[in-house]
Amino acid sequence: MNTWTNKVAIVTGGGSGIGRALSLAMSRRGVYVLVTDVDLASAQVVAAECGNRATAAMLDVREATGVRVCIEQYASQQGRLDFLFNNAGIAVAGEVDEIPLAAWQRVIDVNVHGVLHGVLAAYPIMRKQGHGHIVNTASLAGLGPAPLLTPYALSKHAVVGLSTSLRIEAASRGVQISVLCPSAIETPILDSENPKDIPIAWAPDIRRFLTALAGPPYPVEKCAEETLDAVERNVAVIVLPGRARLAWRVGRLFPALAEKISLGAVARERSQRT
Repeated sequence: MNTWTNKVAIVTGGGSGIGRALSLAMSRRGVYVLVTDVDLASAQVVAAECGNRATAAMLDVREATGVRVCIEQYASQQGRLDFLFNNAGIAVAGEVDEIPLAAWQRVIDVNVHGVLHGVLAAYPIMRKQGHGHIVNTASLAGLGPAPLLTPYALSKHAVVGLSTSLRIEAASRGVQISVLCPSAIETPILDSENPKDIPIAWAPDIRRFLTALAGPPYPVEKCAEETLDAVERNVAVIVLPGRARLAWRVGRLFPALAEKISLGAVARERSQRT
């Protein structure tokens, strides 16, 4: 059975980064892709890159009704929904006591509520048709500590919990659930800044800090291809690249060692504060 050819997928946050790479990789495998993003222009560019099997739509994943309508309309138009990649996400960095509540709420709105909105819209469709696969993008930060990125870690732990729990509920109903937990991937989020409208006293250099913790960023194209290969095998928790899987296992077996490494990275990053 062919996993991809002529199947139907929706990608949130598809205008850049992992979402863009997933959309392109699926289009090469023969999937009809709806590329969605809060920035319609970027989604349209990616859809054009994907070719005539892709279309674009503006979607703010924080809006439950908008997410439901988008997903239901596309599934109805195509007559099915095989994949939903809940990929939209943001990061906020800094010291916990210096991050305003509004910043925490924004991360939760996008990274947690945005994923939940997608699940609640797509899961009933997939249950009714008796098949489908939901892939929620979390992070290695959802499987362990991520100091100086604590709002992000909080949200990604929630996504992991949602995904691994729903996977068991959904199994007998023909629906598969996976959660993607990569380490640093070469995407614009590595060079992003905190929200301009929510002042935060200081933030680490995300690229430098994550490189110190987990090594050089992994190419996003490889991330996408390896993710799709793992989805094809119905892997529950997709951790990549290989060194991230090693770090995850070391952290589980030797938590004190992982904590020591993180403490050193935090101290070095704080030393750059001006």
